[in-house]
Amino acid sequence: MLWPFSFYFLMFSGFVFFTPYLVLLYRDLGFTGGQIGALVGLTPLITLVGTTVWTGLADSSRRHRLVMGICLAGAVGGLAVFPSLRSFFAILAGIFAVTVFFSPVSALVDSATMHMLGERRDMYGRIRVGGTIGFGVAALAAGVLVERYGLQVALYGAAVLFLLALLISPRLSYSIRNTTQTLPPVPIRRLLQDPRWFGFLTLAFAGGVALASNVSFFYPYLQELGMPESRMGLVFTLGTIGEIPILFFGDRLLQRFPVYRLLLIGMAATGLRLLIFAATTSPAVVFANQLFVNGLAFPVMWLAGVAYADELAPEGMKSTGQGLFTAMVFGFGQAVGGVIGGPLLESIGGRGLNLVYGIVVMATIGVVLLVAQVRKRRVGWIA
Repeated sequence: MLWPFSFYFLMFSGFVFFTPYLVLLYRDLGFTGGQIGALVGLTPLITLVGTTVWTGLADSSRRHRLVMGICLAGAVGGLAVFPSLRSFFAILAGIFAVTVFFSPVSALVDSATMHMLGERRDMYGRIRVGGTIGFGVAALAAGVLVERYGLQVALYGAAVLFLLALLISPRLSYSIRNTTQTLPPVPIRRLLQDPRWFGFLTLAFAGGVALASNVSFFYPYLQELGMPESRMGLVFTLGTIGEIPILFFGDRLLQRFPVYRLLLIGMAATGLRLLIFAATTSPAVVFANQLFVNGLAFPVMWLAGVAYADELAPEGMKSTGQGLFTAMVFGFGQAVGGVIGGPLLESIGGRGLNLVYGIVVMATIGVVLLVAQVRKRRVGWIA
């Protein structure tokens, strides 16, 4: 399992070199709040479509390695030219190209990892922790480099890291349907015939809305608190330290708790984290929140989500199932969070934005629990 571990390390290292600095770059270029919201919101929508199309193509053609290679190569090429772009429409075209190609990468590596683990799929967290370690190390390094050399260095750094991921991607293997079977004409429609998907994706959507705050608007929030870029990287690194124990012992969590409970725990921690950020101006509280609360937020939700998507998707459609989950979190949910986040950031600032998103997450959990109470029976997507 060295190869998927290494791939996660490189993928998330490249991700943290690139994505958190985009809004700062947009601000430096003089874009308005509406323009920033459009760029941030468009990116996840592209992810929503790109992920489902690419993963569906990979499953139907059974050419997962080829699709992964094309996507990583396209992302590297887009990042290599991105630093030279200046106008709004040029940036729009650049972010479109990078996102189209990068969109299925997370779903494809999740699908490969679950397949390669075989009967030990509950050990997914111990492989995925490679991404968390990479995220933390690279966040600290990126912060120092950006403070010293400027935002452009982050873009080139991401391109190099994704290129290294491309080089090891052929070592991944995937679940492939028996070639004598007839492939369904509309795989996603077949998946969605299972009603459990709709509730599951509702929770994923709320997680995506919250993720927009962490990915796109967290650095502007820290900037409002007066933090330099090097300390911003330290904040992200502390968050990953809190995630490592959860991911490493994720198999025990999956064995002990039903998946829906882990989803709700992760969502509740996510909402609490946002509300704490909204309530404080103290860097010390921010550091503590990242270290102690963040570990229960995204990693718990993601562990449960990947496991549940793998459970619901039939053989030969595992990548499509992971693509749906990824598209709802990084696509539709994050798009909604991004579109409203730009104007919110401009009008009420980072603390106000975190308050709004925290309320959204907690309200979603409340609706899920209310539905369960009203129906007075356990249904597949929350039980």
